[in-house]
Amino acid sequence: MSREPDGRDDLKVGESKARRDRPPDPAVAASGGRRGGPRIVLGVTGGIAAYKAAEVVRSLVKAGAEVHVIMTTAGQRFITPLTLQTLSGQPVITGQWDLSRGADVEHISLAREIDLFLVAPATADVLARLAHGIADDFLSTFYLAVTAPVAVAPAMNVWMWEHPATQANLALLKSRGVHIIDPGVGDLACGDEGIGRMAEPDGIVEAALSVAKKKLRDRLKAAASS
Repeated sequence: MSREPDGRDDLKVGESKARRDRPPDPAVAASGGRRGGPRIVLGVTGGIAAYKAAEVVRSLVKAGAEVHVIMTTAGQRFITPLTLQTLSGQPVITGQWDLSRGADVEHISLAREIDLFLVAPATADVLARLAHGIADDFLSTFYLAVTAPVAVAPAMNVWMWEHPATQANLALLKSRGVHIIDPGVGDLACGDEGIGRMAEPDGIVEAALSVAKKKLRDRLKAAASS
């Protein structure tokens, strides 16, 4: 038995054509096709708190962010690139000569397209290298190319945290506009108790999104007015 056409297929065709003919959303176009979500690069360095990076990535993605991960060699000893690649849905950059995303210069171009560079955990060593512009691996080289806001979540032993050199490096980074997500007080991996424990993932995510979304809004506003 044949069916009489009811016009619904024609309606669907018409709707599809209307969607194709509709002008692109300026906000989506300005954000590279992303629907309002900030683009965040997470740097993971070599501290025991690196295992918390998985929850940071998961929560950022759940909040609508596009997350790219850079790992230092030491960071890979605490959590695997595969874990963070699976959670982020993006290739993980693991070294200066990692060409999984193309030429090295294309990695650097990512620095111009982000709304936040977040380093969590940030060890005392990495804080020192960032503070003094030492670019001896991909993460520290990337930092020097970033024009977006930067946030760091320090994680280290209490004595390392309180050392005058670490405090001087933090003060220098703050003076340059880097956002410091202060560590908490508690039991540390070395068995000591005190300040130096990396902030919990939910606190890091909240702080990161606050900074990244402001940058994104400013970028979209500038794009809309140009």
